[in-house]
Amino acid sequence: MARHSVSPVSIDSLVLHADIVATIVGDKNVVVTGITQDSRNVEPGDILCCIRGDSFDGHQFIGEAVSRGAVAVLVDHIDESIDSSVVQIVVTDVRQVLGRIASAVFGHPASSLKMVGITGTNGKTSTAAILGTLIEAHGGSVYVMGTLTGARTTPESIDLHAQLRSCVDAGFDHVVMEVSSHALEHHRVDGIVFDVAVFTNLGHDHLDFHGNMESYFAAKRKLFTSELARVAVVNGDDVYGHQLHKEAVIPTSTFSLANISDVEVTASHVSFTWNNLGVHLPIGGSFTVMNALAAISAASELGIPDERIVSGCAAVQTVPGRFELVPNDVDLDVVVDFAHTPEALDGLLSNAREIARGRLIVVFGCGGDRDHAKRPLMGDIASRGADVVIVTSDNPRSEDPDRIIAEVISGVDTIHASVSSIVNREKAIESAILGAKRGDMVVIAGKGHETTQEANGELTPSSDVAIAAGALRIRKENTK
Repeated sequence: MARHSVSPVSIDSLVLHADIVATIVGDKNVVVTGITQDSRNVEPGDILCCIRGDSFDGHQFIGEAVSRGAVAVLVDHIDESIDSSVVQIVVTDVRQVLGRIASAVFGHPASSLKMVGITGTNGKTSTAAILGTLIEAHGGSVYVMGTLTGARTTPESIDLHAQLRSCVDAGFDHVVMEVSSHALEHHRVDGIVFDVAVFTNLGHDHLDFHGNMESYFAAKRKLFTSELARVAVVNGDDVYGHQLHKEAVIPTSTFSLANISDVEVTASHVSFTWNNLGVHLPIGGSFTVMNALAAISAASELGIPDERIVSGCAAVQTVPGRFELVPNDVDLDVVVDFAHTPEALDGLLSNAREIARGRLIVVFGCGGDRDHAKRPLMGDIASRGADVVIVTSDNPRSEDPDRIIAEVISGVDTIHASVSSIVNREKAIESAILGAKRGDMVVIAGKGHETTQEANGELTPSSDVAIAAGALRIRKENTK
């Protein structure tokens, strides 16, 4: 929630170009030169946008903003105590209009870009990365925005439109972005009409926020309306994707495994036949096939020729933390993956089982201060999908990691797997790799690309890839 400078714009012009219903209290000709929703960052000439959150109310900080030089405030009620020199833009709900305000103040940058929005529980990051490569193969310049580029999957409205402005100024012609359910529920992407909207799948996640799967799906569905997208491509093999297609209000097509043949999957690559063309991607795991299909379908909607799509697929690089193989010469397959939902873990282990040469060993945990209901589910999935299960910590945050692990283990089935727990994640990974036999596959799930571990309000360096690489070096030394 940074502060951003903007080209000078009058309050009257800002409200007009945002196309919102608002009451202006004060001089509508006052000029704004910056925007923020954090009063601590206000500079003279700024507008403060006052959001009501779960634990704070931005309206409480208007006084501080005015003292720092704010010339206007975006609010949901008239405040008689505010100095009359400060303009009040009064709306029914600040969060609902902030996306359009941000778009207007930055000159509607999305309208100068080909925009692709990708939503779904799993596969967003990989699909976005693959599509970015396909666009580049066709000569486009693309910025891929999502989990790998910021603290939030989808930035807050002001930061998002500021980034889009930067993309235009830097000469990009495409933006491919992950669109989270939180972002859709909070109207962060309002002010954007995506040229293509993509739906990957829907699984058990974020129910601590949405409450139930129906509400979760309702949030995702918002992207597939004429207000936010022109056309859509959806996963026809997913029950919710099928529903989106059946109830489509914008032109919508599906992608499906039924569209391809000759599928080959290994730990290092996938290949298949699509439109009578051989497609090869140097990324392993069968879920790569579906992610590739999503990207291919979106690329087709963007008008990219089939032959460029095929050449782009061959140029795709490993996505950090997505079925990422850790190189070694000790005859182990070690995979780091971001899978942190029941469906993702189930798919990951199913994929791993298909290509594992020996035993399948999984190291994983569940995040603290998040959906409790999925913990025993993931314990059950791990114990049924792997031969050896080591439950460990995964960003316990404010919770007791032992308690989280106990909730995970409450769902395991020890008939199918050997199950143990090691609270320290680094030691758990080392134990798995040092205890593996030649030809075994070790899957480290949950954190993927992340480089920190969050516990008790503190972030400490922690990279699963780096830890695994260190353990592999120790194993090599031990075998000399």
